[in-house]
Amino acid sequence: MHYRKIGTTDLYVSVIGLGTWQFGGEWGKDFNQKEVDAILNEASIQGINLIDTAECYGDHLSERFIGDYIKRHQREDWTIATKFGHHFHQPFERTRHWKPEDVLKQLDQSLKALQTDYIDLYQAHSCTDEEFNNDALWTMLDKQKQAGKIRHIGLSLRENDAPYQVKAANEVGISALQVVYNRLDQAPEHEIFPIAERDQLGVLARVPLASGYLSGKYKPGAHFDSSDVRSHRDKKEQTRKLQAVEEIRKTEVPENTSMATWALAWCLQHPAVTTVIPGCKNPEQVISNAAASDLTMVSTDHPQHVNQ
Repeated sequence: MHYRKIGTTDLYVSVIGLGTWQFGGEWGKDFNQKEVDAILNEASIQGINLIDTAECYGDHLSERFIGDYIKRHQREDWTIATKFGHHFHQPFERTRHWKPEDVLKQLDQSLKALQTDYIDLYQAHSCTDEEFNNDALWTMLDKQKQAGKIRHIGLSLRENDAPYQVKAANEVGISALQVVYNRLDQAPEHEIFPIAERDQLGVLARVPLASGYLSGKYKPGAHFDSSDVRSHRDKKEQTRKLQAVEEIRKTEVPENTSMATWALAWCLQHPAVTTVIPGCKNPEQVISNAAASDLTMVSTDHPQHVNQ
């Protein structure tokens, strides 16, 4: 496993992280602690040390699963990133909570759920510009850093549409960005990545498999059942993506390499990207994801890269 430093922080994270939205039960499967333990155990074996979660993945449910695991293992072995700004009500339904006092309450609830004294990367979760422009919020978060509850602050962008927030990130103490980035959605390369490189902001790439389109499971003509969120999206766009994936499979993916592994490694080739955070439903998918580290061809001589 390769590791990279998140921006100017002291956090060295595996280039393959672990996204955990699925633990909240909104993606067609309800997890139990034993299943989560198996996934996290395999992640540890593979050298993965970054877990990304959120307060609204099942009303702190994902965090509680992770916390139960962490309390039985070495906390310092893991970099835990979670988020704030929302409250879960039912699948795919949230309310927004951005007042400093509400966020402080969310922070304490996340610390309790994760059974830890500190969060390594605390990320604003898909905020609007109006929510972002709140000096009292960033002042409160800075105080929580000074108190030791937070090590670093991050910003998880809504839909790659917030260059204003990225430009102002350094001013409010943000060290890392989380963006949607994959072979089918390269939008961050135009405005966001140049700013991130200039300001030395770490980048966590989410949805690196394009919501499963780049998993290698689907070919043109594929149909998604009604329980799959993709079934509710624009059919023409769905067809376009499936056709694009088939062309990529034929022209870009090397022989004897799974499309999913290749797609993760593809994201990591951009110099702005620190790590990718794919989700997974079982230990086998953790192993497949981790294999992408071997395809990144990062130099071990680079001061921001270390090997385990």
